[in-house]
Amino acid sequence: MTAVEELGYRPNAAAQTLVSGRRSTVAVLARNTLRYGYAATLQGIEEAARSAGYVVTITVVESGDQVARSVDMVLSQPLAGAVVIEFDTVGVATLEALPDTVPVVAAAGAPRRTGRRPHAFLDDESGGRSATEYLLSLGHRTVHHVAIPATRMRSGRSRGWRKALREASAPVPRVVQAGYDPASGYEAGRLLAADPEVTAVLCGNDELAIGVMRALAEAGCRVPQDVSVMGFDDQPFAEMWLPPLSTVAQDFTDLGRRTFGLLVDWIETGARPADSSAIPSLVRRASTGSPRRG
Repeated sequence: MTAVEELGYRPNAAAQTLVSGRRSTVAVLARNTLRYGYAATLQGIEEAARSAGYVVTITVVESGDQVARSVDMVLSQPLAGAVVIEFDTVGVATLEALPDTVPVVAAAGAPRRTGRRPHAFLDDESGGRSATEYLLSLGHRTVHHVAIPATRMRSGRSRGWRKALREASAPVPRVVQAGYDPASGYEAGRLLAADPEVTAVLCGNDELAIGVMRALAEAGCRVPQDVSVMGFDDQPFAEMWLPPLSTVAQDFTDLGRRTFGLLVDWIETGARPADSSAIPSLVRRASTGSPRRG
């Protein structure tokens, strides 16, 4: 060990693979590494991989046009397996492009019918449903929805919102479609602020909720006295906002760990693992309340 320290020796993963025949590199492919959900999921994957003795490489696939090239680049490495963060349409395309010759698992939102790839899910459909039920329980006639982009016809959060309204026989307002960022939430909030029927809003993520609240404040609407606003994800800033943001907490770091756990099971046993799912939790803070009585 003294010689190792003096020489600055570091094991060479490629050389170890040639000698042992055991591959220790896992590729992670994602469209984004900066946004909260992606970054926290990556953290969980890396932590679990390090504990299991695997090395993680990260490939950012910025658009659908880059999928084939990115997959070719990843497959040029001696891989033990791969993980796709399937939070968007690029992630869906990337997952489909990877061959069956490599164990591949995916991290995703709402559960879906079992496909050819194992998935670890955050059941955001359940989260959207419970958030909507909570707002209705406060006495709101209905709940408006500012939606994030969906990988399918609509996001799990939107499906849960719609189901809760229909089961309560509440009106189902038209969805306000937005991006992921506060600026698009602000534009959605300006539309909602102009509608006197709006008393409760479920946003597809916390960043949209912040933009919505800014627009409501500029229009003279108080949160929650005039309009209740609920986010989704429970990003670190949500509790520090004024008023503190009610939201749906999703444990993305745990999602990353669970996803990598599925992959290790597949690599080490050779058997395709079952999907894994976790239900998010409701976080009640000061941005939601009963509607004002006229």
